[in-house]
Amino acid sequence: MKSLAIHGKEDIRWEDREAPEPRDGEVRLRVGFVGICGSDLHYYFHGANGEYTIREPLTPGHELSGVVDLDPSGRLAPGTPVTVHPARYGASVPGLEDRPHLRAGGDYLGSAAADPHRQGGASELLIVEDHMVRVLPEGLPLERAALAEPLAVALHAVSLAGDITGRRVLVIGAGPIGLLVVAAAVHAGAAVVGASDVRAEPLDRAQSLGATELALVGRDTIENESYDVVFECSGVGVALTQAVRAARRAGTIVQVGMLANAEIGVNLAPLLAKELTIRGAFRFSTEIDDAVAMLAESDALDPVISHVIPATDAVRAFELARDSSASAKVLLSL
Repeated sequence: MKSLAIHGKEDIRWEDREAPEPRDGEVRLRVGFVGICGSDLHYYFHGANGEYTIREPLTPGHELSGVVDLDPSGRLAPGTPVTVHPARYGASVPGLEDRPHLRAGGDYLGSAAADPHRQGGASELLIVEDHMVRVLPEGLPLERAALAEPLAVALHAVSLAGDITGRRVLVIGAGPIGLLVVAAAVHAGAAVVGASDVRAEPLDRAQSLGATELALVGRDTIENESYDVVFECSGVGVALTQAVRAARRAGTIVQVGMLANAEIGVNLAPLLAKELTIRGAFRFSTEIDDAVAMLAESDALDPVISHVIPATDAVRAFELARDSSASAKVLLSL
């Protein structure tokens, strides 16, 4: 079989590997599509994602869909369409019963956090534990199903803001995750969803998903205290400053974008007088099941997928995926 492997900064290869054999409690999948995520971009373009440096060839990919190739238990027939919950959790911790994704010691597909690395889904065949498999509803295309993992991230972020029914919501950063947060906020009943970005093209995509107030950074002004809830999805410090200004008194900010692992300049002074709540959002727990159901409801999220490129052309795919003016979610086809 073939797999993608990142060996270091801007060094990705389509390599031969031995076909893996599933053991008891495991399922072998034939992967169809893999989404390129921000962490994958960091591994490829920088050889590291934050503090996690590539120390051995890493197969990227934690957003995926495919079909069952072999289930030793016989529970899942070959050809069954599936997606995957990419997390394995650490040991149980008191107080985190409802948040297993926050336990220390777990791992995630396509991550260099562990040593040896947790290899990801950009491979023709992939072994996963059976509890990670999610069977797709009839009629949900594999291509769209590759959005289940990032949509679960967005749904989790929106849930952290509480009930947003009838609220004014702003999404800062209209990249792939920001677009899915826009869709999730609309789905959750927000009265108004605004979006801001440094480029016009992502804002056009946000509008197609239900955003009705658009702000192009450098051209448009977001009024202070104009939104009840702000989702910061860019991971840029100055954007968090904007979120604090845009949030109304007693409002909520959810930090979704991954901030740099460094001291950054952020003005939080208005936080005190407005008694704002700032919450971090990290991956998700069970929301992938909600994501699968939402994706099966309609084709409304199809515009999030801007390109599908063969894994054999991974260099072009990664170059395209980091250009937000040219792409939204880029999928690799295997």
